[in-house]
Amino acid sequence: MRDNPSLKHIPIAIGGNRHERGVIATCNYPARAFGVRSAMSTHEALKRCPQLTLLRGNMEKYKSVSRQIQAIFLRYTELVEPLSLDEAYLDVSDCSLFHGSATFIAEDIRRTVLQETGLTVSAGVAPNKFLAKIASDENKPDGLFVLSPDKIKDFIHTLPLRRIPGVGQKTAEKLTQLSLTHCRDIVTLGEEPSTQMLALLLKHFGSLASTLIKRSQGIDERPVQQSRERKSIGVEQTLAKDLEQLEQAQAELLKLLPTLEQRLSQSGKASLLQKIGVKLKFSDFRQTTVETQSNQLNMLLFKQLLEQAWQRRQDKAVRLIGIQLGFKTFCEEQLSLPF
Repeated sequence: MRDNPSLKHIPIAIGGNRHERGVIATCNYPARAFGVRSAMSTHEALKRCPQLTLLRGNMEKYKSVSRQIQAIFLRYTELVEPLSLDEAYLDVSDCSLFHGSATFIAEDIRRTVLQETGLTVSAGVAPNKFLAKIASDENKPDGLFVLSPDKIKDFIHTLPLRRIPGVGQKTAEKLTQLSLTHCRDIVTLGEEPSTQMLALLLKHFGSLASTLIKRSQGIDERPVQQSRERKSIGVEQTLAKDLEQLEQAQAELLKLLPTLEQRLSQSGKASLLQKIGVKLKFSDFRQTTVETQSNQLNMLLFKQLLEQAWQRRQDKAVRLIGIQLGFKTFCEEQLSLPF
């Protein structure tokens, strides 16, 4: 849209073309108005928006502009934690510009990025990472939202639990089944959760209970880290034609292994390999992942995991195959239990 102004006001998406199977990587707001969204199949996106313009991605361009924007961030603070090509946390506590006003700093960053790259930026200003992330989504696609300490209580009180990072669709559905839809349903800001609530969350969500309790109180003690610990890598392929035979799936899995081996080598984390997994997406768009502990790329184990995942297809064909690796991590939140 920046490079071709004629695209600005029409629905566009990055994701293959009309004659190939694929998945939408991202789309603009005119396309979202039709219900198109990231990770949707190209076929479904075209059903919802027949006039959708599909474009190929250009990763080298994205990386180049991302580096340019990251360089702008570093003019304001060294404490920059990239989340992806187009998102980052900045800790501006020690920035002396604008008398230390985070709001004015964010405004200046937005203005500078627009001037130097031609791209708009949405920003959230808040006391911690979790609240800043939520705030950054409030006034998209080109806005600023400030969540000052005196507004946190009212904001958190009405915040849907599904908006907490890490709460996916299945977790949100389970929470709803338990009559937990908003942060206020778990705990009141400034108070400890009841013994009954703690037991309920531990029973149904395990280690995620700690995050749910803390975020429902607006608490996030994680510092902004200049380098982020990578937890996993993977490779997957949307197939040109659905597969109905296990042998076909095994052949496709073999094709993915060299790319995964290359990414593992490039990551420099082979010694931290802890688990491997296989992901399948079926023709009805259900998906499943099967994992097991392993410190090496064991092809026999991958095949066994594929067979286990295959049993879950309920007579549906397979449209996507993926293999992935998980690494040991050293900064997981711990849940403190009362005794």
